[in-house]
Amino acid sequence: MPVTTRSSSSKQKSATSKPMRNGHDDSNELDDGRKHGQWGRAWEVDILSLVSVICLLTFCPLMVFYFYVSCNHYDCALSAPLLGILNGDVTLGQFWSQLPPITADGFKIVLSWVAFQVFLNYLPDLFHKCVPGYVGGIQPGAITPSGVQLLYRVNGLQAWFISNGLFLLNGLVFKWVSPTIVFDHWGEMLWVANILGYIVSVFVYIKAYHFPSGAKDCKFSGNFLYDFMMGIEFNPRIGKWFDFKLFFNGRPGIVAWTIINMSYAFYQYHTYGYVTNSMWIVNILQAMYVVDYFWNEAWYLNTIDIHHDHFGWMLGWGDCVWLPWMYTLQGFYLAYKPVDLPLPVAAAVLALGLAGYFIFRAVNAQKDYFRRTNGQGLIWGAKPKYLEATYYSSDGTERKSKLLLSGWWGVTRHMNYTGDLMGSAAYCLACGFEGDILPYFYIVFMFILLTHRCIRDEARCKAKYGKVWDEYMTKVPRRLIPGVF
Repeated sequence: MPVTTRSSSSKQKSATSKPMRNGHDDSNELDDGRKHGQWGRAWEVDILSLVSVICLLTFCPLMVFYFYVSCNHYDCALSAPLLGILNGDVTLGQFWSQLPPITADGFKIVLSWVAFQVFLNYLPDLFHKCVPGYVGGIQPGAITPSGVQLLYRVNGLQAWFISNGLFLLNGLVFKWVSPTIVFDHWGEMLWVANILGYIVSVFVYIKAYHFPSGAKDCKFSGNFLYDFMMGIEFNPRIGKWFDFKLFFNGRPGIVAWTIINMSYAFYQYHTYGYVTNSMWIVNILQAMYVVDYFWNEAWYLNTIDIHHDHFGWMLGWGDCVWLPWMYTLQGFYLAYKPVDLPLPVAAAVLALGLAGYFIFRAVNAQKDYFRRTNGQGLIWGAKPKYLEATYYSSDGTERKSKLLLSGWWGVTRHMNYTGDLMGSAAYCLACGFEGDILPYFYIVFMFILLTHRCIRDEARCKAKYGKVWDEYMTKVPRRLIPGVF
């Protein structure tokens, strides 16, 4: 949990660098194994990483279609299509025929939506001028490994309100289009989103070789599949303000998240005549998460997604397809199979989600407060404890960080993820206990994702901070669950 400053570099670099050995230039390697600027994604790919990449590239797109078919043709029984194929009851040809069609409507909806979000991306932000406490407008990002600090146009909250406000007004008042349009064309849109995700991923891969936005922050592992999936460019851009990573991370998928859920709720109302309490819980809790993201978009510029991840298929395709389809599974399930929870159960699920949100927000706010006060502000009523650490950008500049040991950050190393998992569990529990495992996929996925993210983040921190990070892990031994893991 660093707070970064800059200090003189030339003398430090010559004092700590190592010469060439074994025919390889190790001039940027430090005495404790750290390397200047090499604290982002992997520089070399082992066989396990390659196998993982191949599996993800192969099975993730298939999985999204499989989940869609499971609900659309098998009453949301997740195992039914596979068992049908294995038992010979369903041929591969029959399964293929159950896939959604590719239609002109699908292209019109998706491409119009993306174009609208691009338009909103370029609008000057007005919210930071009239909404107290909101930070928007032009904001600086984190310092990259090569020492570059980019400016970003932060206007996501404005884009979310415009987009969701128009959709809600359409559904309740104007009726320009059916408010169930997303549900009605969900499968058709899935094809177009996949095509878009692959076009974006291929484009940024080619761009990284021929016209990168920041050549010094590009990373080439030498493995085509790994570079395609994890990305080469750190901050690919077109012009000054269209930043691929911020745009696709935040729009169009996250702006659409709440619209997708509203469309499910409208479908439930039009089909069954009412909206269940479980659908309300999913809509409310996930809307809180989405609005929180946009309210803190300027803070998000310093998180792992922007600060460390390069932009490739994982973000390009993932934000176009995986996020809008797989993160909204609970609403999708409830549109097909409405569940009204007993009031005490509904209250408990809602309380779990609210508690998870409170922890998630409190942990992140504490980190931001520690950064803003440079470690001088009180945390939980006391002066914070922290470790001083140094790291080096790729140009050899020495920078300083503080690793917080107090407050939430002394309970576990990633307590914000713990709150995130509590919220994820609430989304799933809202779908009831009918025996279907499909809506519970999300909590399994999030646990795997966040655990893997913890490991990736800690590997970066080890490469970045060296022995100081080992000391930090000794003082904060638990990763996610206090006293357990």
